[in-house]
Amino acid sequence: SSAASDVYKRQQVDKNLLIFLNNLGNEQWDSLWLVITNQLSWSPLFIFIFYLTIKYFGWKRGGVMILSMILLVAFSDQFTNLIKNSVQRLRPNNDPEIKHLLRTLIKPQGFSFMSGHATTSTFFSVFVVLLLRDKYKYIYFILFWPLIFAYSRLYLGVHFPIDISVGIIIGITFANIYYFFFKKLDKKFFT
Repeated sequence: SSAASDVYKRQQVDKNLLIFLNNLGNEQWDSLWLVITNQLSWSPLFIFIFYLTIKYFGWKRGGVMILSMILLVAFSDQFTNLIKNSVQRLRPNNDPEIKHLLRTLIKPQGFSFMSGHATTSTFFSVFVVLLLRDKYKYIYFILFWPLIFAYSRLYLGVHFPIDISVGIIIGITFANIYYFFFKKLDKKFFT
């Protein structure tokens, strides 16, 4: 059918784009991208955001905000795993059709669609921007983090571009919904 043919064509474009982007990498930069893709490498950023939150909102209200950020990450992680296990798309590094064409530095198992790195980092960053934009004009710079973090997954050949794109879109959507409900609770308890 033409619908199946369209899906196949889109998947081929997705695979070809990944092969192109992944092969732009070289050994000189590999270790940097391995550090970038590791969540723990970003701990100073999270500590800085928590500091800004407590500094502006105080321990009680800021503490609630930090707790909501932690819950956001936990929810996003579980949601992403649910989607991955439902869709069951092979990771590029495990896809027999293209794995030999990729520069692969790590070999995660599990499934590819959608990227947890892209979804959760976007969700977190957009929520933080919505929370702190009136207090810190430079907070928008945090939006570079999910872009760099998500790109690391393409560089390492462990996600397809569509996994990243959908993750970013879902992250932005969830952040806005989450912020909407957070504001209602915040208003009820802190004003």
